[in-house]
Amino acid sequence: MNANGRPAEASLNSLVDLLHRRAAEQPEDRAYVFLSDRGAEEASLTFAELDRRARAVAARLAAPGKAGERALLVFPPGLEFIVGFFGCLIAGIIAVPMMAPRRGGSRDGSAAIISDSRPRFALTSPALLAARPDVIERYRELGMEWVVVDPADDAAPPPVVLAAPGRDDVAFLQYTSGSTSAPKGVVVTHGNLLANLEMICVSLGNTRRSTYANWVPLFHDLGLIANVLQSLYLGTLCVMMSPVAFLQRPLAWLRAISHYRVDASGGPNFAFDLCVARFKPEQLEGVDLSCWHMAFSAAEPVRAETMQRFAATFAPYGFDPKALYVGYGLAEATLIVTAGRRGQGPVTRTVSRDALLHGKALPPLAPADTQVAVSCGRAGAGGRVAIVEPRTCRRLGPNIVGEVWVAGPHVAQGYWHNPAATDATFRARIADEGDAPWLRTGDLGFLDEDGELYITGRIKDVIIIRGMNHYPQDIEDTVQNSHPALRRNCGAAFIIGEEGGGEQLIVVQEVERTFRNKVADEDFVGTIREAVADEHEIAVHKVVLIRPGAIPKTTSGKVQRNLTRQLWLEGTLEVLE
Repeated sequence: MNANGRPAEASLNSLVDLLHRRAAEQPEDRAYVFLSDRGAEEASLTFAELDRRARAVAARLAAPGKAGERALLVFPPGLEFIVGFFGCLIAGIIAVPMMAPRRGGSRDGSAAIISDSRPRFALTSPALLAARPDVIERYRELGMEWVVVDPADDAAPPPVVLAAPGRDDVAFLQYTSGSTSAPKGVVVTHGNLLANLEMICVSLGNTRRSTYANWVPLFHDLGLIANVLQSLYLGTLCVMMSPVAFLQRPLAWLRAISHYRVDASGGPNFAFDLCVARFKPEQLEGVDLSCWHMAFSAAEPVRAETMQRFAATFAPYGFDPKALYVGYGLAEATLIVTAGRRGQGPVTRTVSRDALLHGKALPPLAPADTQVAVSCGRAGAGGRVAIVEPRTCRRLGPNIVGEVWVAGPHVAQGYWHNPAATDATFRARIADEGDAPWLRTGDLGFLDEDGELYITGRIKDVIIIRGMNHYPQDIEDTVQNSHPALRRNCGAAFIIGEEGGGEQLIVVQEVERTFRNKVADEDFVGTIREAVADEHEIAVHKVVLIRPGAIPKTTSGKVQRNLTRQLWLEGTLEVLE
């Protein structure tokens, strides 16, 4: 046991060991609490209760199944997911977290996930069975055995002897969000998880006093690993609420942080924007955020303006701007790759916008040439990060933009049953540096002289016009700042045509509900064109205004630019006239 109360990572062989140790050492301590949409406690689990109920689920899976089979986890928000997840781990069944398919939805990735993973089991809850019989019906012909995890079932597990998993055994498949391609199953072992949980703990400076609060879906690695599993690793409480409750009433998240004296909680950049947009002083009466020392932002590009607005809005409620914390990660590295330092606050630097278009991070030549870049911190303990020229595979020096490559024990094993993609992504070699394998992230960024990582975009998303690189998130931010009618985090910029052959910039943008009837009266299109021309010196070929909620997004809330482009080319976007 370490001085801060967490087990030594090297003394554990699996997450099953971790759970059994928590149940033995802290049996009556509350591990998880789930809040209703109105903030009341709806359910809770102690460490001993989680261990007992998970072993009961494992016994049901082990009898007809065998180690290495896959099990879909299809749950509504709640604690049943956690019981089912650990039931799979104990039984040696590979868990496959998946969002419940939308009613009548045709763009979710569930069909691709099921086709790729070929699960034998599907775990769910009585609540989903009652509310969504269409889910069972949709997959009836696939022959999966459905296992219901009942939160009211507290019976002792039957005496089934199960082989303990090891560090090299597969724990679960984390399917990528599919923002630029079809989802692929990342193979995550117990060893990968333990290495990354230790990395998170050290990077964030967590201790057993680091109470967590989470609303991010558990089928997403940020919700599952950074919150549910990290709190178990620490032996502390994790307070949970549903993603829908957060989206409808984001200030409930802040009230929960205050009430439970939460130390660590966070989410994607849009979550902080949403709290500011929905801010109402009467809803925060009595709220004290001085306990919140680790407000982490990850999973999508972090905006300096977002952090500034959030800090200014909630400073009167005790929020310390130094609590803001930026990290970078991806499923292929289990989760975290780089992170800042506790209590330091965001690290930013001003760079030349023009130089960045040419792949260099240099000081700006004039105020109009200034762009603020946000650091994602340094490589976590045991990990390595390199910036590499993606075509020649040669390492680049400081302040040169290239592809981010990652190495370390937290890097996953590859993609499930996809050797070609695994070799291309997980088995890269840096030229003239030996045969050590590196993970190619597909992300662009640069390292400064101190080893701080700055992410600039995705290789597949980069917009190249007249030989210069433009990052779509920068154009989208300009568009959304040009008029209050244009919804934040709900637009896509992309090009049609080939590089050097008449590239045309297309902007697709959602309009706020309150402005939908004013589209014909106000010149939103002209405003957008002017803003993009002024900020980026490029012309917008076509502006497409669409209704709220029409932009396609991944399960983690990232805009799917490639799919948006495809839908626009097909003429199937719901355009506002």
